[in-house]
Amino acid sequence: MRRSIYWGLLFVLASAFAAVAEPTLTMVPMGDGTKLATDVHLPTGDGPWPVILMRSTYGRLAQAADECLKQGYAVVIQDVRGMGDSEGEAHVFYAEGWREGLADGADTVAWVKAQTWCNGTIGSHGGSALAITQTLLAPSTDGIRLQHINSSPANLYHHMAYQGGVLRKNLVERWLTAIKQPHVIDIYKSHPRYDDYWEHFDSLAKTSDISAPALFENGWFDIFQQGTIDGFLAREGQSATSGKNYLLLKWSCHGPDVEDDYTFNKNRFDLKVTPLRNKIFRHYLQGDEAALNGIPKVQYYVMGADTEGAPGNEWRSADTWPPYSTTATTFYLRQGGDLSHPAPKTTEAMQRFVFDPANPVATHGGANLFMPSGSLDQRKNGEGRDDILHFMTPTLEAPLEITGRITVRLSISTDAPDTDFTAMLLDIYPEGDGRQLSIIDGIRRVKTRNGFTEAAPLLESSEQIVALEIDLWSAAWIFDKGHRIGLNISSSNYPRFEVNPNTGEDFPGDELRKATNTVHLSVAHPSVLVLPVR
Repeated sequence: MRRSIYWGLLFVLASAFAAVAEPTLTMVPMGDGTKLATDVHLPTGDGPWPVILMRSTYGRLAQAADECLKQGYAVVIQDVRGMGDSEGEAHVFYAEGWREGLADGADTVAWVKAQTWCNGTIGSHGGSALAITQTLLAPSTDGIRLQHINSSPANLYHHMAYQGGVLRKNLVERWLTAIKQPHVIDIYKSHPRYDDYWEHFDSLAKTSDISAPALFENGWFDIFQQGTIDGFLAREGQSATSGKNYLLLKWSCHGPDVEDDYTFNKNRFDLKVTPLRNKIFRHYLQGDEAALNGIPKVQYYVMGADTEGAPGNEWRSADTWPPYSTTATTFYLRQGGDLSHPAPKTTEAMQRFVFDPANPVATHGGANLFMPSGSLDQRKNGEGRDDILHFMTPTLEAPLEITGRITVRLSISTDAPDTDFTAMLLDIYPEGDGRQLSIIDGIRRVKTRNGFTEAAPLLESSEQIVALEIDLWSAAWIFDKGHRIGLNISSSNYPRFEVNPNTGEDFPGDELRKATNTVHLSVAHPSVLVLPVR
């Protein structure tokens, strides 16, 4: 198995050291009386000390405390409610935020502040699920001075559970099963739209209540990539934390690198995260005014072709995100598979395919946890299939650099009441190589075309043409001279996303039907790829 919960734990322990401090275990009572298992690690010498808090779904990982202790911090590591040795109902993240009577993070911060070994300054730290607990903690307390949020959704509906209104099947089902909470799968599936349940997992809607800045860290192929960027931008955009946040965007997946089809440059390790984090912590938690000297607010790794001499594959820095002005450049999808700038002049043009939910397009690369992830060659994945539409630009005469949010806007029709459309951006290498490497992809359910809070009316006939926008999240990539920009359009990416039964139901059941899906390419009903071009 290429992905397992092991890699999630490895991700969390990335900065751990071998030595383990002996902690003191306390069962800390929450507001409703539920007691959470909490380890306290204290440095040698006399306190009080600034404190770093970690709240975990993976157990109280003592190794994660050692480096922080060496830096002069007390460390508190807690099992979240219903997990490890903590009491309470096992409903992951449910009590982490600002629900009335259920604010475990804020209750824990208040308890830490009342301890004699705490000097009143608290920061939080952790990756993946430990980053999610931080994200949900931030709006619920003013007791945190700084956070290190390493790979977290800012909105659990859009960035974790339902991308484009479609369940992220493999991620949600495999992870909830791995942490022994498969019952939560049915809870998530009972809320396919953004409703009151998901509002309590949306930190973006509570940004004005956040007082702590953060170091945000993530990678281009990570499962929570856009959530991290959105979290950074939200805090930068409100007065209490504006100008105090840092963003680090790496080359990486949510786990080890996969180099089956693409070879990473060794310079990706030139930037060391731990020293950077230590400096930012030292400034905010220990009052070292000089610690931030020379640290850019944004550091990102721009990707590119893996051939010798190709542009890209280097670290860059900036004062903001996006790092420079871009032009939203429109590439029109055309009959025959062309992808080019001039608007179409044809009055009738379209491409059509049959989507069979019993035979979906297989997931091959992208932002995955339990499957191969990253940039993979899509040629074999499309062999023998007639349900993937392929579009590409002419050969590029000069390198083309994109940085920022990527969008596909389709004019579509279908003979089904509802269906999905997928889009994948590709870097197509010249003849002699021929790789078609995936860069970023997305999906959108047709009945979410008007938004995600309520389902739009089901389609009534194949004559009904509607607009559909697919958010591909973000990228920083340089297409080299001689390459082509490619775009694949289909209706499935399974099991990364749940398959659409094409019946109007939210999830597959006893009935699955084929759908004849059409992408319109005319002057009245264009379909486009929009890239943020430098």
